[in-house]
This record gives sequence, C-alpha cells and structure tokens, in this order.
Amino acid sequence: MSLPFYIARHLYHGGDGSQKVSRPAVRIAMLGIAIGIATMIISVCVVLGFKHTIRDKVVGFGSHIVVSNYMTMQTTDQTQCVVANDSLMKVLKDIKGVEHVQRYSQKQGVLKTDSDFLGVMFKGVGEDFDTTFIASNLVEGRMPVLSMKKSTQQLLVSRSMADKLRLKVGDKVFAYFLNDEDVKARPFTVSGIYQTNMAKYDDAICFTDLYTVSRLNGWECDYEDNWIECTGMELTVCDFDSIDAVEDIIINKVNKTYDTDENPLTSLTIQEISPQVFSWLDLLDLNVWIILILMVCVSGFTMISGLLIIILERTSMIGLMKALGARNSTVRRTFRWLGLFIVLKGMLWGNILGVGFCLLQQHLGIVKLDPTAYYVSEAPVEVNVILIVLLNIATLIITMMALVLPSFLVSTIQPAKTMKIE
Repeated sequence: MSLPFYIARHLYHGGDGSQKVSRPAVRIAMLGIAIGIATMIISVCVVLGFKHTIRDKVVGFGSHIVVSNYMTMQTTDQTQCVVANDSLMKVLKDIKGVEHVQRYSQKQGVLKTDSDFLGVMFKGVGEDFDTTFIASNLVEGRMPVLSMKKSTQQLLVSRSMADKLRLKVGDKVFAYFLNDEDVKARPFTVSGIYQTNMAKYDDAICFTDLYTVSRLNGWECDYEDNWIECTGMELTVCDFDSIDAVEDIIINKVNKTYDTDENPLTSLTIQEISPQVFSWLDLLDLNVWIILILMVCVSGFTMISGLLIIILERTSMIGLMKALGARNSTVRRTFRWLGLFIVLKGMLWGNILGVGFCLLQQHLGIVKLDPTAYYVSEAPVEVNVILIVLLNIATLIITMMALVLPSFLVSTIQPAKTMKIE
C-alpha cells in the first residue's frame, strides 16, 4: 500500500477527529457529485425514452421506408397506384436489413353518423400487416379482419374519432368517398378503438381491409397470380440506425424502375415523410448536452472548492509531511486520492438515486404528463446501461482532471512557516 493512498484513506475516514471544517466540506462535495450524476442519468434516460417512444409511434403509422408510385410522392392531389406482385415483394424482402414488407392503400373519405360527420384517411392493409403497434394501443374492441381478397366491412377508429362521432364498438357507420364527381357510400362496423395520443395521426387515420380501399380507388387485383394495385409497400428495417444504408440499396435496386404496368417507383424514409417530428426530436439532444455540461461543471467546481478547503485546513499536516521528507508530488497524490474517494462515494449515491428513480418511473409511472402536449400520458424512461457506464466514466475522468490544479496548492506551502504558526 502506497503512502499517499494510506494517508488519504485515513483522512477520508475521519483523520484524527479534530478537524471541524473538512467533514462538512466533504459532505457538500459528495452531495454535489451525487446530485450532478443523478440529474445526468435521469436526463439521458428520460430523453432517450421520450425520443424512442415518439419515434416508434410515428414509425407505427408509416413504417421505416415507403416504396410507392413516383407521382404519388410528388403530389397530394391524387394517389397513383403500383402493382404489388410477388416478384416486387420478393425484391424488397431480399434487401439486406429489411425485416418486414407489407402492402397498403389509402383513400380520403368522410365518416357520417345521424348527427355528425368527419373527414378522415382510410388506410387499407392486408394479412401481411404487422399489427404489433396498433394492437398495443388498442383500448376497446379488437382489430378488424384484414384481407386483400375480400371486403370485411370492419373499421378501426381512434379514440378522438369515436368521441367526435359518438361511436362505440359494434356501431354502424357510413363512409362516403368521392371518385370522378361520383360519390360512393360504404357501410362499416366499428370493430375497435385505438389511442396513441399522437393527435396528428389519431385525428386522421382509421384502418380497414386492403381490398376495400383499393377497390374504392378503382384499382384491380388478381388473386390467382397474387398481385394487387395499391398505394405502395411499407418496409420495416432490422435496426433504425440502418435506415439510410437500406435506403441506398433500395435507391439502386428499385428507384427509377417500373412495375408491370409501367408505373415509376420511388422511395422515402420516415425522416423524409415526417421531417418536422424528427427535427423536433433532434433538438432534445441539444438540451441533454446542455444539462450534461452544466452538471459536470457544477460537480467539478464543488469538488474543487471542497478540496481547497481540505488542503487549507490541513496546512499543518502538509508542512509536517514535507518536514519529514515527503515530496510535493507525494502530497499532491495524497489529496488526489482523497478527491477520488469523495468522487466515487458521490457517484455511488448519484447512481442509486438516478437509476432508482428511472426504474420507479419505468414500472410505476410516477410522473404524469399531458398527452395533448407531450403525446404520452407519463414520462417515458429507457435505462441504457452502456450509456450510464460511459456517463460515469466521463464524469470521473473530467472531475479528476479538474482536481489536478487545486492539488498544486500544496507546492506553495512551506514547512517552516506552518511549524512556526503551530
């Protein structure tokens, strides 16, 4: 055991018990470290959880990448179809990084009851539709029967739509569609109600079978050859961070090519479809960095102040060590070891507080939010062990680097003067 380590441990555990100032200074420094690391952990976990929750909701309505008719992507006035046959589906499924491919069709229409009406977007999906997201946000009833081969006349509406039209599960509702100045009416039965708290989507999108929406658009299908004319295909990738890489492959293989009816194909990522949402989420990263920088600065200054107080209070001890032959470097290492003990204890309590709060919030939802403003009813938390470890390592390194400067104060202390004062 080295001499600096031994003396530092002795001082940390109370020394000779005669010092009245250093113990409060140590506790304040330790508290500053604990509060700083706890705040950083909570900030990172909450922002990470919030970003991923909102991102998953946006992706749940629109998938990661959409392949559709080039003309559809260029205008919102009219939707052009593509022929989604087995060969095109196979090309998309075989792309490296693609996890799932599903067909979809869209058609604007009006839902009407005896007393109210509401304009919505009908999204038709088939048997290949991944129901995981919508099913997890189902609050009443069940998912409609989804098919590309027949009309089931079942409809899944959002909670906001149901409230505006006074609809309940099992109610009948008529939908009206405009096609070339001709109005078509279709009866539907409300099979279920979902709620995601994303007003942009909840107020606009209802779900039914792919066959109905494609036929309402006047598009054709062939069950024997397993193809259908639809709005496009939605692709889910294995890893969200690989969207751009998968998109590059799609651009090379699919974009600027044609389906069997000579319809031009193109693709867009979810970031390109909803740029405002992802730009807003990116701004949260800036807030986290500001919090991290401020908390590290507070922790560093607290430790510097505490160590300076301890050094000034231990002036006589430093003078005695030098009189006994200890070098300045030995004394500096002693107080850096003492600083390390304080930092590690503060970080331990900070991790207990920060991770403990995150786990409580994750399982109990203590902090509630207004879903109309934040899109979630409670603060989402995602505990990422790797990020927490990296955060602790970075904090430890930066704080210990900050303690180097005040430790050089011992070089100015002269043994003769300290012993004369005593």
